[in-house]
Amino acid sequence: MRAFILVGYVALTIVLASCSSQANIDKGSSDPAPTPSNIEEVNGSSAEATEGDFVYRLVSDKEEYRKGEPVKVYGELEYIGDKESVTIYHSASPFYFPITETTRNYGIAYMMDQPLLNTTLKRGEPLREEYKRGGGYGEQDEKDYVDFIKSLWEDGFPEGHYVVDGSVDFYVQSNTGGEEGKQSFNIQANIDFEVKE
Repeated sequence: MRAFILVGYVALTIVLASCSSQANIDKGSSDPAPTPSNIEEVNGSSAEATEGDFVYRLVSDKEEYRKGEPVKVYGELEYIGDKESVTIYHSASPFYFPITETTRNYGIAYMMDQPLLNTTLKRGEPLREEYKRGGGYGEQDEKDYVDFIKSLWEDGFPEGHYVVDGSVDFYVQSNTGGEEGKQSFNIQANIDFEVKE
């Protein structure tokens, strides 16, 4: 049993490291996560994607917020398969919310601890998580970017156009165990919203 847990932990660490590279692209940097061509295709405050027996939803309560108003973005993961429930394995959360502010071309990283946790999803009962303010900067970053992140932390989202490049990242394990019994999921969706004076 210990060997199975160790193998599962190592495998999840490898999968999460490769899958979270998108989130780490903009970690502490002004480089955006999505490319400009992806950004142009995003239009709307809600999106849904289905993969296998899972539905991922990404939602902003509004398309437009006023500066200083709390921005409410959340993700949902729903199991729609034949079983009554299924257990998923993930890091601190299966939800990721990296964001790009498109007018300044700034990335807002969404960092997360990487323990191996599990959550049981009941069929038809979505698991929901709200976006928590992210972002970070380093010594090499430009002053304007550092000021932008500090303003985000202190006052909420500055005026601008934002694209949320959301995803869920997890795996399920069949009764056979081992690598051959593991099925990985990385389901992605994009939404956008604006913050105005």
